[in-house]
Amino acid sequence: MTERKREWIDWVKALLIAFGIAFIVRTFFFAPIVVDGPSMMPTLHDGDQMIVNKFIYDIQEPERFDIVVFHASDKKDFIKRVIGLPGEHVAVKDDNLYIDGDKRKEPFLQERKEDMHSYQTLTGDFQLEDLPGGYETIPDGYVLVLGDNRNNSTDSRMLGLVSMDRVVGQTSFIYWPLDRMRIIHD
Repeated sequence: MTERKREWIDWVKALLIAFGIAFIVRTFFFAPIVVDGPSMMPTLHDGDQMIVNKFIYDIQEPERFDIVVFHASDKKDFIKRVIGLPGEHVAVKDDNLYIDGDKRKEPFLQERKEDMHSYQTLTGDFQLEDLPGGYETIPDGYVLVLGDNRNNSTDSRMLGLVSMDRVVGQTSFIYWPLDRMRIIHD
């Protein structure tokens, strides 16, 4: 075998290994996603490109206020924020979140609430029993999700609780556009 042919075969092997590693990483560990719509404004903007950590929930449970990607249908994935966890009762009254009767702060909504007029509400009143399924507490293996743009979001208030089997993973890193590149914290 000539030196040139051996070099060509080495390049082909290297490319196949690189594509194989990329396929494994994308399939099992990380994937890109593009935000589609205004439901997570102002935290996420339409067109933001993010990385989804697909394995995080294999090693830990979701936490309140994680931003997750889930299969809303066979053809559509949604990005929303985890508000309620298994075993909890969730209610919103007068734009305040209550978990098991205790008022909780939602710091990511503060700026939006400050911009609103006194007669406006960001989140209409509801309690867990009002949502599809009529649960009194969130069952094991499910989470309640809401968009940050509460008055313009299709979320658990319409879709019901989200099964962890439908959750693709957690996302917290915007990589495009460059001027919005950042890691999102609560």
